[in-house]
Amino acid sequence: MELLQYLADALEGILDLVLFRGMALNASLLLVSIITPLLAAFVLLAIGGLTQKSTQVISMVGFVVPALISVWLWYAYTVSRLSGYAFTSDTATGLENFGISLKLGLNGISLPLYLLAGVVGLAAGIYAMFSEVKRKRQYLILLLFIQGGLMGIFASIDLFFYYFFHEIALIPTFISIAVWGGKGRRSAAMEMAVYLTLGALLSLLGLLALYSGSGLKSFDIASMRDYFGENPFSEVAQDNIYALLLFGFGILVSLWPFHSWAPRAYGAAPAPIAMMHAGVLKKFGLYGLIQIGAPLLPFGASQWTGLLIWLALGNIILIGLATVGQRDLKQMIGYSSVMHMGYAFLGIACFSAIGVGGAVLLMFAHGLSVALLFMLSDCIYQRSGTYEMHEIGGLARKTPVLACFFVMGVLANAGLPGFANFWGEIGIFIGIWKFQTWLIVPAVAGILISALYGLRAARRIFFGELSEAFAGKVDFEQISDVRPGERWPAVVLIVALLAVGFWPKALSDSLNDTLRSLYPANAPITRVVATEIPQNSAVASVSNTSSEKRTLTLPKQ
Repeated sequence: MELLQYLADALEGILDLVLFRGMALNASLLLVSIITPLLAAFVLLAIGGLTQKSTQVISMVGFVVPALISVWLWYAYTVSRLSGYAFTSDTATGLENFGISLKLGLNGISLPLYLLAGVVGLAAGIYAMFSEVKRKRQYLILLLFIQGGLMGIFASIDLFFYYFFHEIALIPTFISIAVWGGKGRRSAAMEMAVYLTLGALLSLLGLLALYSGSGLKSFDIASMRDYFGENPFSEVAQDNIYALLLFGFGILVSLWPFHSWAPRAYGAAPAPIAMMHAGVLKKFGLYGLIQIGAPLLPFGASQWTGLLIWLALGNIILIGLATVGQRDLKQMIGYSSVMHMGYAFLGIACFSAIGVGGAVLLMFAHGLSVALLFMLSDCIYQRSGTYEMHEIGGLARKTPVLACFFVMGVLANAGLPGFANFWGEIGIFIGIWKFQTWLIVPAVAGILISALYGLRAARRIFFGELSEAFAGKVDFEQISDVRPGERWPAVVLIVALLAVGFWPKALSDSLNDTLRSLYPANAPITRVVATEIPQNSAVASVSNTSSEKRTLTLPKQ
């Protein structure tokens, strides 16, 4: 027993040395995770005549390193029981006179999404490297730029670089869809560019308003929180600035009715691009509202809550019903992705730690499950030559592993217990139950809709009768099950979904610690904003800017 105790003490000492004294190293790893894929992209761009194997090796480094770093930093943050921003660094950019510096760090909100970017990027990168596409080197260069941008978005504490890395990831997305996309790719890319440019401009105006009104001449998020805690914007200013952020970010996230670009773009996009955008990049706007918008502008958030609820229900019910009517598999998954964003918006509307925490967990889980489904839809297309579900049938006879993966993706998407999606939805359901009980009815209806279209697709494609059209179009006997380049990305995503599904504390503990400091326990501003709010409330300083009580107009229970 003494020996075991000695070994336990020694192990604890090693962890203390690596995790606590290695903070400077961990901070530098954040920068490495951003630079590595960008550097790999520049190497592929600068050196011509590389062999296919050399291109794959360089690309693999660009995707594997960020993934490993994201897992390590998640482990270091969680095991060390850190709270607030950790692994922080400040790299000079020469723009300090404008308040711009490359400030990096992670807190409980950004950590799950940073991990998501690493995992989904790895899966998409592996799938792309083993896919058959023309001009693969250029294709991988754009994917690596997207990966670097994704890692930078959720590692940035500076608002300027938070937005800057989003653009780094977004521009290659347009190009990839227009060049390597499927049917209708150019018009889909153009529509996507118009919508997302508008959303990006609106959100940029909102972020610039925060910067100009802070009096700090700094884009640092943590500093802004401290400043606005003592010197809040007026009520009118909060209303207007939050509106810019809500509709700017909402367009980027495909909030109804600004959603039409998303299903078309995902339907035309190459699978790895759809995986990275729908799985990770689209979380940019939701993350902005949770990490920046609502905490800095609580009164503004309260004033737009009623409208946000109705728009979120449009995502869940209207888009959900539109998803049921889809015959094209990839379009169905695209509409499904838009639908599930409604749940995340509902969680944000609760303005409580449990509701917002559920939204973050759902963002993480949805990113994994929708990336898995987009990848598997492409696997199905490679074997059947079509996305039309009614033209396929009986595929499970030749591809049992692919069928198993697809059913797992569908069940995860519908929130089956055992998958990470379940915990996100449970958190949102508890949040809306405490906030507006009647919202449970449409929320549950949305889950039933998800199960309906998902299981119906699985039945038609894999377990239905072999259709004559399908049998005459392909050589059914020559169809193979998943190949290694398809198997390993799917395994990565499924393992992550199951790991958090069976061990939600892996993300929830650190997430809750951060959210409790940003969101009031009983979400007071979702009911009434008044001068009577106690001074220790998260909105006390804001409410003191007005001498009169303001009651919100919300849907009746």
